[in-house]
Amino acid sequence: MNPPFDLLRPKRTIRGMSAILLPWLDENQIDWPSWETHLRRTASVGITPAVNMDTGYVHLLSDAQRIAILDRTKCTLGGDPFIAGAIVVDQPGMPLDADLYRQRIDEIVSRGGTPVIFPSYGLTSQPGEMIVQSYQRLATACDQLIGFELGEMFAPFGKVFDLDTYRGLMEIPACIGAKHSSLSRAMEWDRLRLRDQVRPDFMVLTGNDLAIDMVMFGSDYLLGLSTMAPELFARRDKLWEQGDPCFFELNDSLQALGAFTFREPVPAYKHSAAQFLFERRWITTPLTHPRSPTRPESDREILRRLADRLGITGM
Repeated sequence: MNPPFDLLRPKRTIRGMSAILLPWLDENQIDWPSWETHLRRTASVGITPAVNMDTGYVHLLSDAQRIAILDRTKCTLGGDPFIAGAIVVDQPGMPLDADLYRQRIDEIVSRGGTPVIFPSYGLTSQPGEMIVQSYQRLATACDQLIGFELGEMFAPFGKVFDLDTYRGLMEIPACIGAKHSSLSRAMEWDRLRLRDQVRPDFMVLTGNDLAIDMVMFGSDYLLGLSTMAPELFARRDKLWEQGDPCFFELNDSLQALGAFTFREPVPAYKHSAAQFLFERRWITTPLTHPRSPTRPESDREILRRLADRLGITGM
């Protein structure tokens, strides 16, 4: 592994995207008022909201819920940019359903969003060359899209591509970036070096909630952790741009929150986020989706201590 020091990019402008948590009133009802407020809150600090992502339980939503989220996002943001997961829910052994992907892309684009191509068994079970060909076909359905490498620790249908496949994505003009969620610094550094050689404007969007300082090396981000404190992520990003050493202490405190939240089992981070936002009085209940893993009630006291470290009051 080559040392990453050549990749350090001091005082760069960081492009932030935050996967919005979908809060619940009970097992069946979405907390729409809290969600819409959080959507506006995130956009207001200069971070692009990402809806229908893993943090929003997209793989567990009905079609009606998923479409309602897109409609409400368009209405709430009033034309401000957003991104959204284009997901095809399938089963192991099923072939790629390109037509359904195109339908999902159209649902997003017609409401003013940029699609993120969510992994599926049909997409990720293919060899790398065919994955690139699939992306090429999907790219004809829109002007811009974002790729997505998702480690299997997040979802069984995920896949982290080899570098040849990643290069193939960069060679698709409509593919403006790709989220990288391997939780591996070394793999992300490899992608950054390749990006700098092949297509410098391509966004390497870190999804590494356990190493959020990857922005120092040239990554931008699309994180679930940032939904817990979008205003602090925006402040951190500005400190880096200004060359202010206060960046490091704030980043360390946010990382402490991430290390606790994204411990095993990793998918339960969404319940941690709900507990934290409830403690902040930003959502109505601390509930997670009824089919999503849970955290113990005792976590809430630890989350309050982590909030104290971040200077968040009133919890």
